[in-house]
Amino acid sequence: MSSGVQYLLFEEPTGYALFEVALQPETIGSRLKEVQDSATDLAKFGKFVKLVSFAPFKGAAHALENANDVAEGTVNEHLKNLLELNLPKRSKKKKIVLGVSDLKLASGIKESMKGIECDTSEVVQDLLRGIRLHGTKLLKQLQEGDIERAQLGLGHAYSRSKVQFSVQKNDNHIIQAIALLDQLDKDVNTFSMRVREWYSWHFPELFKIVSDNYTYSKLILFIKDKTSLNESSLHDLAALVNDDAGIAQSIVDAARVSMGQDISEQDMSNVVTFAQKAVSLADYRKQLHGYLVEKMNTVAPNLSELIGEVVGARLISHAGSLTNLSKYPASTVQILGAEKALFRALKTKGNTPKYGLIYHSSYIGKAAQKNKGRISRFLANKCSIASRIDSFTDTPTTKFGEVLKKQVEERLNFYETGAPPTKNSDAMKAALGATQDLMDE
Repeated sequence: MSSGVQYLLFEEPTGYALFEVALQPETIGSRLKEVQDSATDLAKFGKFVKLVSFAPFKGAAHALENANDVAEGTVNEHLKNLLELNLPKRSKKKKIVLGVSDLKLASGIKESMKGIECDTSEVVQDLLRGIRLHGTKLLKQLQEGDIERAQLGLGHAYSRSKVQFSVQKNDNHIIQAIALLDQLDKDVNTFSMRVREWYSWHFPELFKIVSDNYTYSKLILFIKDKTSLNESSLHDLAALVNDDAGIAQSIVDAARVSMGQDISEQDMSNVVTFAQKAVSLADYRKQLHGYLVEKMNTVAPNLSELIGEVVGARLISHAGSLTNLSKYPASTVQILGAEKALFRALKTKGNTPKYGLIYHSSYIGKAAQKNKGRISRFLANKCSIASRIDSFTDTPTTKFGEVLKKQVEERLNFYETGAPPTKNSDAMKAALGATQDLMDE
């Protein structure tokens, strides 16, 4: 712009200030160095700008409302009135150049107020930086420390409001829980293998009888030294192996003829301690799974009903939030989690993947090999619908999930027998009717 910036909008915690640029050098290039050199000196910087008007906020709530509007690039009535009352009249031939620090707000002003051009160049940022530095002196209505106190209060209020109204605040717990659950699965498996290898030096036959890692670790804590087992131990052993007397007897018999070596009390103490850790970790994994199920049924009940809590949680985690997942088209949901395979296929011009995370759904496993791609596409479509309902509904319910689940089962049956499935419009009407009845109750 040859004429350069004419006015500056300064947003600060106590209100909006409008400044006029007093000096207008011929070119921005010559002006930039001059502004930068004088920014720290109030006597020099005061020659560049002159206060036109200051519009203070009415209170903390009003300040927070305006801070949110600035962040969204919205021009509210308070700001609009300040600009309308204090800027000169504009026309098609004569436009006002207003310096603004925020790009979103600059776009909002340009769209909502005709005749105003917004400048966010480096020169404008330097001018606003100087105003921020000398704010207390330039805004004579304010006393020393007013801006700092307002900054602190508004900063805390703005942060609290962002946390409170964040669209990700509920599903963030799901994202963390499923990530921890996956990590625990790996850790429990690793620890159990180590326990088995360590204890097998003493009682190698035990794992051939009981292959379940959790039960195996519980048995170690009960048996400890294999020589302690006898007929009187059968009842307690049976309680640890689902009351199976045959397995309990096999353990006692194997202990009598075991080829394992004897180990010292110190070694056994370490084995038992490690087994306790493995059992404790497995118990916590069960507890965390229960928490995840409960959380998913609260945050995404329809998605949970349709595809299961764990697979649904993985979809939400991979998308980043339930809102992000709801914005994805069904084609993206279908291959979510298979991005590497997709890009590799595109690069080599091979076959693109038919499914990603939804492959772990039981529906894909039930389908015949030739129908896996078709059912994954149909399931992704229903998952997309369920996530949108969960994300944007005001009354959480599982009715839509139940209907969508029935549709997927009918589609599987259609592939096998040719029986016509329910039309989507009829299914949605049934779900809406069930939801309405639930609300009426």
